[in-house]
Amino acid sequence: MMIEVLKSKLHCVQVTEANLNYIGSITIDEDLMDAANLIAGEKVQVVNNNNGERFDTYIIRGERGSGCICLNGAAARKVQVGDTVIIISYALMDFEEAKTFRPTIVFPENNRVVRK
Repeated sequence: MMIEVLKSKLHCVQVTEANLNYIGSITIDEDLMDAANLIAGEKVQVVNNNNGERFDTYIIRGERGSGCICLNGAAARKVQVGDTVIIISYALMDFEEAKTFRPTIVFPENNRVVRK
């Protein structure tokens, strides 16, 4: 049996831009992508802590070190610059594998990866 489980999460990043005049997606700083084990084109769920919106989109690689979290296209209507969002990806895996799988969860500070 295959089940869908949490794979990666960027917890509480701030929206830096909302670009309505774009085809769609979310642009994420490449440093944040690497830290959270996310790749360009990957489907993600975005949860807006400020207004409760939840929606799916896909990732576009943003400039490394920029702190960019930009919602593009229709998704730009679901956020305001400065909103706090959680970006979540899921993976399908075998039930037994899922029991021991550990997701990658990142808690950025000011949209930057914190190395401790």
